[in-house]
Amino acid sequence: MEYDVARLARTLEAQVRGSVGADALSRALYATDASNYRVVPDVVVVPRDEQDLLTALTLAREAGAPVALRGGGTSMAGNALGGVVVDVSRHLNRVLDIDPGARTATVQPGVVLGHLVAATKRHGLTFGADPSSASRCTLGGMIANNACGAHSVAWGTTADNVRSLRVLTAAGEQARVDSLGPGGSGPRESTPPDPALAGVHAELGRIGQENATLIGRRFGTFSRQISGYALQHLHPDHGVDLARLLCGSEGTLATTLEATVALAEPPPAVVLLTLGFPDAVSAARSVPTVLPHGPLTMESINATLVERLPDDTRRAAQRAGLPEGRMWLLVEIGGADETEARSRAGDVAEAVRDGIPGSTAAVVTDPGAQAVLWRCRRDGTGLATRRADGAEAWAGWEDAAVPPQRLGDYLTSLDELMARYGYSGASYGHFGEGCMHLRIDFDLVTDAGVRDYRGFVEQATDLVVSLGGSVSGEHGDGRARGGLLERMYGADATALFAQVKRVWDPQGRLNPGVIVDPPPVDASLRQHGHAQGFPQRTTLAFTADGGSFAQAQRRCVGVGKCVQTSGGVMCPSYQVTREEKDSTRGRARVLFEMMEGDVITDGWRAQEVHDALDLCLSCKGCVGDCPVNVDMATYKAEFTHQFYRGRPWARPRSHWSMGWLPALARGAALAPRATNALTGSRLAGLVRRAGGVAADRELPTFAARSFTSWFAREHTPARGEGRTPVLLWPDTFTTYLAPEVGRAAVAVLEDAGMEVHLPRGPVCCGLTWVSTGQLGVAQRVLRRSLATIGPALRAGAVVVVLEPSCTALFRHEAVDLLPDDELARLARGQVRTLAETLAEVAPGWEPPQVGGEALVQVHCHQHAVLGFDADRALMERAGVRARVPDSGCCGLAGNFGFEDGHADLSRQIGERVLAPEVRAADASTEVLADGFSCRTQIADLTPRRGRHLAELLADGIPPAADAR
Repeated sequence: MEYDVARLARTLEAQVRGSVGADALSRALYATDASNYRVVPDVVVVPRDEQDLLTALTLAREAGAPVALRGGGTSMAGNALGGVVVDVSRHLNRVLDIDPGARTATVQPGVVLGHLVAATKRHGLTFGADPSSASRCTLGGMIANNACGAHSVAWGTTADNVRSLRVLTAAGEQARVDSLGPGGSGPRESTPPDPALAGVHAELGRIGQENATLIGRRFGTFSRQISGYALQHLHPDHGVDLARLLCGSEGTLATTLEATVALAEPPPAVVLLTLGFPDAVSAARSVPTVLPHGPLTMESINATLVERLPDDTRRAAQRAGLPEGRMWLLVEIGGADETEARSRAGDVAEAVRDGIPGSTAAVVTDPGAQAVLWRCRRDGTGLATRRADGAEAWAGWEDAAVPPQRLGDYLTSLDELMARYGYSGASYGHFGEGCMHLRIDFDLVTDAGVRDYRGFVEQATDLVVSLGGSVSGEHGDGRARGGLLERMYGADATALFAQVKRVWDPQGRLNPGVIVDPPPVDASLRQHGHAQGFPQRTTLAFTADGGSFAQAQRRCVGVGKCVQTSGGVMCPSYQVTREEKDSTRGRARVLFEMMEGDVITDGWRAQEVHDALDLCLSCKGCVGDCPVNVDMATYKAEFTHQFYRGRPWARPRSHWSMGWLPALARGAALAPRATNALTGSRLAGLVRRAGGVAADRELPTFAARSFTSWFAREHTPARGEGRTPVLLWPDTFTTYLAPEVGRAAVAVLEDAGMEVHLPRGPVCCGLTWVSTGQLGVAQRVLRRSLATIGPALRAGAVVVVLEPSCTALFRHEAVDLLPDDELARLARGQVRTLAETLAEVAPGWEPPQVGGEALVQVHCHQHAVLGFDADRALMERAGVRARVPDSGCCGLAGNFGFEDGHADLSRQIGERVLAPEVRAADASTEVLADGFSCRTQIADLTPRRGRHLAELLADGIPPAADAR
């Protein structure tokens, strides 16, 4: 559509109080969603309130601009891309009213489903449709797609639960539409429509009357027939239901301003029945057996997904009650109390075992164990995008549905079709309603691969249609399936879609190209663009992505777990700013657009990318929390290295001070008292400014005697036959800033019967140079240090590292820094945390019974790379009752929180959860934090001092132990 983009952008900037972006960074952030499609918007608007939204839509209409309303950006079919993108998730996100008596809630379109569920939970109510993206998807987007979810088998789709909508028409008029309810059970047809929609109502009634036979035969045939417009709500037998027609119309007919939705009342007790099967077809055959028992859910996951889970999560799932099998169904069963629910679940399990050979079952009642199993299902969207061998897999045929009784036939025939194309995929989905989600290893990069993709989805459509199914079961059509609608419904039905569109939107300005006049399914595929040819000149090896930086950037598929506002580590800066550019997803998109090159055009020198990465803490939370293990810290290190390549003078001062901290610390250790006197004097301000350190950050105090000096001159090492030698890595923080941690670790290791050695010479892992993007220096430092400990590594010695960030570097980044170095590979397998060392080297050692309670801040890098199981088990053995708050990153993150311009955000991150938890802890509760940064932040924000686990354990060891 032709219109004056620049003029509209200026007008919007002048009249909209929210943000308006026509710049490269804004457009890059919104160029795609969670689909395979890329359509760069002209302008991005983030309205501050409803009046702002109305103003933006009015100005766009007057300019003749196409408009796409956007919620959480999690749509998987390219449903809301291009033109003027209006993001309502940032500000139009209020729950306006909850009526427990009527069991309804009234919300703005940007309300996140998880927030609505939390608000209604206190009344014993919930919203029935609950997609796995509930922590970030919005009600407006759910209405647009007619979203379903795990519990829709019991409580219906979004359309089934919408009671009324207040909308803005394409003509700019506001109107209210009330649902007639399922089967026309709401307000009667005789209720006159809103005057603003009288003409629309009459015209749609005529279309329904004239095409009643076609509509009756092809629409509303089963619950997951989501594709196209829901024309069954125009059938004369049921009356014209405008509200339910708008559900699933993908923003192409009107704009939702407010919605009143029905709430469901969950049963008092719920147990989770996990059913195991040898294969997907066997699981599908069980559906007719289970459905008569009235399950609340009937969700599937397969072994491929479970194998892709992080190790600790997979082990937790097995402990929680995942029975034997290669395919599982998660079946929730309710009851008046747990006894009744367990009895009903037992009946289902018995019926399935009798009917399906090889099936297994387990009943899970513990809420924590249930949550672990549900995480396996929730993260399926992301987990399925990478095969175990690293190959990529994509959406594109991820949402088809068939009547549940035909699901087994569908899966059998689909397997045959995939085999003909040589495809494989991981599956999950809503078996109780016949909806199967798949990520398939399509080749969407090459021309031949794209041709095969199109051929496959066309044949798969024919298969689904032959079984009475729908190409979309809940994600909507968008660009992924719009081009298949005529194949599914026939030309006469799609002609009706066009008629309906013209009634609502004669000019075709609302989300054009979706449902009506769609582009081909293989148009605008983001993987098939210029990014695939981006020069692969990187310093890091990106071994997990086939050595390809471009492939690494394709990891992010936009599922948006990083834009949830609570829980987990990812993404700490976004959880404070709520800006898309500060999310892992946003940063990944900007890096992708840097490679694409038509919006962000300066490659490695792009200021837009630098700005998007500026508030990345390099915490690595995304490595552990993102279902596809996006590693933004590593991408930032590579980009920063390339950004400053050949121009070191352009680097910020903090790169020279904190990036070179290991070297500066060794110098300070020659005269620690003089150094501390300087940093504690009136000249400290000059020192901070010279080093790019925030003015209100206390400079660290150097120890009077370093840990290595103490070990060499004061400690009498425990030696003797029967002791296992281990190498203790003296990291910079432990050696020069916190030697008490090193001394405590020596006491613990020796008490456990080990012979502790230190490297014969100075060592450093190079972490500070990695985090500041000085990769050449990091490589040299790491290579030299590995050579120093090379004999121990070749001898198979365990290397104990006390600082989690250093441990994580050996286990994660080292092989990318030095991909051809044998010692880097050995270190990856032999470096251990203190707790891992004690568990593996001295399994029979009885730790001192320290007892008491401990509040534990798990370091982000430990959370992401190392896991916490060994530490938790060690504390349990020591009688320590550990509590790990869901605090996420402490906010300091090495150099980040010390840098000028970052300190305020750093403290805001720390104040989200960690600092209040520490302040609220009883004085007798130990505060444990193995990371030096975490301990520093705790001391800065609270009156308490954090301690390393080694110090806590050493408290229980008699002082004489050090003299042995």
